Amino acid sequence: MKRIYLSAFVMIVFSFCALAGGYQVKLQGQKQTGMGLIGTPLSFGASSIFYNPGGLSFMDSKFSVSAGVNGIFANVAFEKEGTGNLFRTDNPLSTPFYIYGAANIGSNITVGLGVYTPYGSTTQWEEENEDGIPWAGRYIIHKISFSALFIQPTIAYKISDKLSLGAGFIYATGNVDLERSLNYNEHSMMKLEGSTSNIGFNAGLMYRPTTKISVGVNYRSKIDMKMEDGDADFTVPELVGTQIPEKNTFDATLPLPANLDIGISFQVTKQLLVAAEVDWVQWSTYETLDFTFQESGDVLNSSITKNYNDSWITRIGAQYELSEKLALRLGAYYDPSPVNDDYFNPETVSLNTIAWTAGLSYSPVEYLSIDLSYDQLNGLKSDKQLLDENGENQFSGTYKVITHIPGIGVSLNF
Repeated sequence: MKRIYLSAFVMIVFSFCALAGGYQVKLQGQKQTGMGLIGTPLSFGASSIFYNPGGLSFMDSKFSVSAGVNGIFANVAFEKEGTGNLFRTDNPLSTPFYIYGAANIGSNITVGLGVYTPYGSTTQWEEENEDGIPWAGRYIIHKISFSALFIQPTIAYKISDKLSLGAGFIYATGNVDLERSLNYNEHSMMKLEGSTSNIGFNAGLMYRPTTKISVGVNYRSKIDMKMEDGDADFTVPELVGTQIPEKNTFDATLPLPANLDIGISFQVTKQLLVAAEVDWVQWSTYETLDFTFQESGDVLNSSITKNYNDSWITRIGAQYELSEKLALRLGAYYDPSPVNDDYFNPETVSLNTIAWTAGLSYSPVEYLSIDLSYDQLNGLKSDKQLLDENGENQFSGTYKVITHIPGIGVSLNF
């Protein structure tokens, strides 16, 4: 009997840990988003707080303020293997945002503060499809949501006219919410909720060997979001309730992976700027996910092997200034999935992705820029499977993802 309860709970753990496959959101500046989300070799004012603190010292103004928000419209389609049944997500709108402020307080020193949301994802599957068939994965996941807010004070020092270094301290706070049905009866449910915080850092350098070339390197540290005393609520039949308490608490750790970004930009002409960047996202540090429950630990506690892979994201982008008031941008990138194919879940569906971006900035008056961006992600259609703890195929089918992300922001430089 204990093994039956444990097997049911392993499904819960699988659902929870799949967040790590796609909740990193690099939408921290509309100008950078329009150029393929490239920011490491660019100095677009206060937004360098996130993309490369070393770029702050190359601001063109003494003061810089930037704020913006994006809307994420994600659509996932899943066709269950062997049935032909098609299901879709019914995700709510996600709105990652950023606010930055920076000031040059001396000939060589620039300070700033950023508040931004670099991680976040919500996946909510429809209760039934167009044919009235209940969601096939309801016993794996119904809804899962994760978000993180970073607060980053930053300082940059300009060593010379060509080289600048910068670093910021990160205070990160986050929360998670997960809901799914349990395969006991139609009323059986499970819900996990929790919040946590931790610290990290962001450091970078920018080197300009000539007036036309800029090279940037940025490193954002790994942050382990250690969740303690999260709320675990179970609605289960009375017999199962003797093993799984209705109210419980849990401890778990979710890793926010380290990033190493390297980029180069070239001012081809006075109007045309081109750039390229490679991002190394170190997902391989995510080896296991451990859950510890306050009550019934011998039944519920579990450790799941994940063995995620590092991902290398390649980006290209360009900006063309039509006039002093109007600049246009285009970009593209390829983002491979880090998820182990043997543990692919229908929560935050992470597929190999090809994306293209566009954007523009309009300055109606001096010092003010209105920035628009658009990012379209196309997750390549792929057959995936989910293995249980015995290595047997438990849930398989074909996934396809398309995501639309418009954004708007304003920048003040004076």
